[in-house]
Amino acid sequence: MLAKVFSSALLGIDAYTVEVEVDVSPQLPAFHTVGLPEGAVKEARERVTAAVKNSGYLFPAKRVTVNLAPADVKKSGSAFDLPMAIGILAATGQIDCPNLDNYVIIGELSLDGKLRPVPGVLSIAIEAGKKKFRGMIVPAENADEGAIAKSLDIFPMDNLNQTVEFLEGASDITPQNINMGDIFSKSRKYAVDFSDVKGQEHAKRALEVAAAGGHNIIMIGPPGSGKTMLAKRLPTILPDMTLAEALETTKIYSAGGHLLPNQALVATRPFRSPHHTISDVGLTGGTNQLVPGEVSLSHNGVLFLDELPEFTKNSLEALRQPIENGFVNITRAAGSVSYPASFILAAALNPCPCGYFGDPMHNCSCTGGQIQKYISKISGPLLDRIDIHIEVPTVKFKELTGTSDGEPSTEIRKRVNLARQIQTKRFSGYDGIYCNAQMETQLLREICKIDDQSLSLLKTAITRLGLSARAYDRILKVSRTIADLEGSDEIQQHHISEAIGYRNLDRNYWST
Repeated sequence: MLAKVFSSALLGIDAYTVEVEVDVSPQLPAFHTVGLPEGAVKEARERVTAAVKNSGYLFPAKRVTVNLAPADVKKSGSAFDLPMAIGILAATGQIDCPNLDNYVIIGELSLDGKLRPVPGVLSIAIEAGKKKFRGMIVPAENADEGAIAKSLDIFPMDNLNQTVEFLEGASDITPQNINMGDIFSKSRKYAVDFSDVKGQEHAKRALEVAAAGGHNIIMIGPPGSGKTMLAKRLPTILPDMTLAEALETTKIYSAGGHLLPNQALVATRPFRSPHHTISDVGLTGGTNQLVPGEVSLSHNGVLFLDELPEFTKNSLEALRQPIENGFVNITRAAGSVSYPASFILAAALNPCPCGYFGDPMHNCSCTGGQIQKYISKISGPLLDRIDIHIEVPTVKFKELTGTSDGEPSTEIRKRVNLARQIQTKRFSGYDGIYCNAQMETQLLREICKIDDQSLSLLKTAITRLGLSARAYDRILKVSRTIADLEGSDEIQQHHISEAIGYRNLDRNYWST
């Protein structure tokens, strides 16, 4: 006999429908899975066999063939366990489910028939809604995530028996219902705040400018000066996350299996801080299952690279495409996918291997050759994509022991939101551009016009302070953001002056 069950799988962060066809024929006992199954799918036969028996049903002593269509796309993961089990029971006549075609079914089976959560439920629910299915059957722990999509009814199940009873109409399961507003508001809280930072007013101002314009930023300073502390608080001053951004970010985290237990939505800006030993594959994603990497997990948030020169050259060079384009293309033997990767890059480094070059409180023990070798690990093309360079000096004892709190993130974020609103209106007629950092040269010349006095100041900075030619466009972009923070329609001279102060690495920093 033949039975067909609808399920789904992921390709990147998007889902596609999979038809699970089960044929049971009177031949020698065997269990074969075809349709390009990978490891976890092939092992499903052991889990399905045990789950069917331990749930009180008979597993057929016949030849069982399971086809996963379309057969030309590789299938991975354990989400096909439940549809396989349902298909086998339907094909052997042990259950009667006349409405089986109305549902998408996913779920991993334990050996006793209980259901375990699977990744990618949000994407699968969105795709199932597009295909006009009546409902979707998921493990209970995935129900809130699926219900976020609001595209079809989500029916939570605890085990195989409960699923069979529902499909046969013997039990009535209420579709999962969630209050999107409550979940969104409760999930928008950060564990850290800018009010925790003592001193470093210049650095905090630079981070505010970076957040307002979407600019990448690099911080140079000795160990313990607070670079990491500042970077961790950058997401808290980014513009409030929209529902569309939250859904897209949740799809990435769900596809990679990074959602916390019972977490339905990622509503805060991501902050990812990979160790410097990470490989280029770990950063961009891929492996043999095409899972998202750190650049995609940072989408709509911040990617922080601490000790930047310690990262391998291949890893740093791999960042150039996602920084430039806002997405990353991955091609492996398993196929090709494209993941979104639009983030603010925040990087930190010591000024030298010992960390104390230029520090008035410590003596630097590094030679000129050691410093040059250390800094040369950061390529010029990567620095070209970083708009703001700032120095983060050691915090003075008086500031460290002060009792007054700094400005809270909520107040800074209000100014950032206003600046972003100005930019949203400005770029409303341009596809794919929503902040100043994304302006290309032609658009930059059109929008960032300056008067003669500002032009003269910029010329002086480039000729006398030793700024590089690549700094010209960066200064204009940052100046435009500073003007937006002030609500100014025109870029003024003091905006240019402040932006020049954010180009430390262009001033031949290591000769000072």
